Amino acid sequence: MEADELLVLVAGGDQKAFEELYGLVCGPVYGLVRRVVRDPAQSEEVTQEVLLELWRSAARFDPARGSALSWVLTLAHRRAVDRVRSARAAGERERREALRAGTPAFDHVTEEVEAGLEREWVRRCLARLTALQRQSVTLAYYDGYTYREVAERLSLPLGTVKTRMRDGLTRLRQCLGGVA
Repeated sequence: MEADELLVLVAGGDQKAFEELYGLVCGPVYGLVRRVVRDPAQSEEVTQEVLLELWRSAARFDPARGSALSWVLTLAHRRAVDRVRSARAAGERERREALRAGTPAFDHVTEEVEAGLEREWVRRCLARLTALQRQSVTLAYYDGYTYREVAERLSLPLGTVKTRMRDGLTRLRQCLGGVA
């Protein structure tokens, strides 16, 4: 069945028709919303809102005014633009409130303190690695070498370096509480 016919059935409460219509329009709706909203998570949310609105307002569709897909994509575009405008307005409100309160939008002191604490935490966790693991991890993540370059610098087989890296990163992840 085509989208126009399915939408008429959906207007009558036909759930099977909605499932089929959902399969037809979900991809194009998400694609359109994603181009407008840009954020994948927000785009998924808006897409779900559009499809819910489609179920609730299918009776408003008038086949004489255009195709079902055009109508659905118009709903999607409006909802996506509304989300972008809402996010922009919220950001503006927050900036105005920060200016009014005399609070900087970004707290540099707090950020520097937190970054310092995080660096110290990482240093402590690196110290818990074996010397060989720490050497490999440091060369790769602090000095920017690839695993192959680390293997060449240490005159070790690539597989050995990969094993050290995997084991070292696993221990770091455990030490950092699963954050890494």
